[in-house]
Amino acid sequence: MNIYFAIILGYLAALTVMNFLKSRRVRSQDDMMLAGRQINVYKLVFTLICTWIGSGTFIAGAEFAAKAGWSAMWQPAGAWVGIVIIYFLAAKIRTFGQYTVGDILEVRYGPVARVFGALAIIVSFTVIVSYQFKAGGYILNAISDGAISKDQGLFMAAAFVILFVFIGGMIAIANTDLPNGIIILTSTILATPLVILAAKGWSGIKAVLPPSHFAVVSPQFGANPALKIPAIGISTMLLLLGVQSLYQKFYSARNPAEARKAAGLWVIGTIIVEGVAVVMAIFASSYFWNELQAGTMDHAAVIVQAAKRMIWLPVGVMLLGAATAVVISTGMNYLLSPTTTMMHDIYQRFLRKKGASDKAASEKSLIWIQKGLIIVVGIVAFFLAWRMRSVLENAYFAYTIYGVAITPALLAALVSKRVTKTAGVVSIVLGTVMTLFLKLAGSLWPSIMRPLGDPNGDPFGIPILYPALAVVLISLVVVSAVTRKPSQEVLDKFFPKKP
Repeated sequence: MNIYFAIILGYLAALTVMNFLKSRRVRSQDDMMLAGRQINVYKLVFTLICTWIGSGTFIAGAEFAAKAGWSAMWQPAGAWVGIVIIYFLAAKIRTFGQYTVGDILEVRYGPVARVFGALAIIVSFTVIVSYQFKAGGYILNAISDGAISKDQGLFMAAAFVILFVFIGGMIAIANTDLPNGIIILTSTILATPLVILAAKGWSGIKAVLPPSHFAVVSPQFGANPALKIPAIGISTMLLLLGVQSLYQKFYSARNPAEARKAAGLWVIGTIIVEGVAVVMAIFASSYFWNELQAGTMDHAAVIVQAAKRMIWLPVGVMLLGAATAVVISTGMNYLLSPTTTMMHDIYQRFLRKKGASDKAASEKSLIWIQKGLIIVVGIVAFFLAWRMRSVLENAYFAYTIYGVAITPALLAALVSKRVTKTAGVVSIVLGTVMTLFLKLAGSLWPSIMRPLGDPNGDPFGIPILYPALAVVLISLVVVSAVTRKPSQEVLDKFFPKKP
């Protein structure tokens, strides 16, 4: 067993022990879903970082940067715009203070919106969990020098994530995210200059990488890169603006003021981590260029390999720890969220019989039902990961279905007094159906994909984000214009009158 693997395994063992100890505090649904709404501002900052910084940064983002060069900055730039907007909404989200985004959707648009919103959340978040597992396979394979296969690593990552969430829900997540967030921020700041030096700086990458890697929009990415690359950035922004896992964190804060303060610090931390991750991936791709071109190294693995082969061992161990941490933390966050939706938005809202006499027994049974769902969703995500070809493309699809189906209607509910119940429902339904249809069309009729046979291709060369988002935005505007305005009673819940 090499030193990298021994240290990472020891770290995971320590997290397991900590989560078993913390799990004794889980006595209610509030504890399981929202950590009792008692997360302080410092824990909240790091759990927000860990919620957003995942394999989409270290694996999918690395794949994007290794293939497209500096135009990969479009992806994190979309997130940065979204974070700035979220900063101004954080206090309002916490004031609303429910469990899921389905609560917002139903209050504003009715129960049909909750159901279709739940469908989009369950599909997209299960896909996101699956590529966290896939990324875990890459990382553990690299750490062990191939002694653990990618499939074995995938299984181990899935087992740790499912176990941690099963043990303690949001309490486990918040406490795991604190050390993970510190490691992620520290290691990326320390590792980046070392990777740059190992790749011989700017002159080194200029001598190795093709001109396309220095373009604003890389001409070598997709059939229509001028459409595809910005679409990845826009989909990232839309996911962040509406992602339920982040809303759950704001609901978990002690009060609205702390939620907004944490959001402000989160902006800074995320810009640093995502920015330097792209820088590391580009300089690492230069260092490993021959292996990438020969097909002996996966583009998605460049940051992981840089940690082992390009930098000083203590920092490399820390960076590999960070990569492992983001997979575990993000997988935990996105595994809890769809099971919370299943419980709160479907089972408790529509299926559970009312009037339980023993409140304590009822709470306990609900917790165990959610624990069962955690195992089921985790297993589904594992099998999706097993069949996955491209982490980047699966990330893009998950971002798109959520960002198109949920985010426009959700933001409209929070900021617009004119959007109507019918418009919200129509936009959510159309967004979900359009995105799934376009994705399935490309799978059922591969001949329409451009480029042919490319897992990152699009139907007829047009990224699915654009037609799906256009339909959603048009439906929100047009249907709102011709249907009845929301009642003042509904509006007062989102726009309370100042005393």
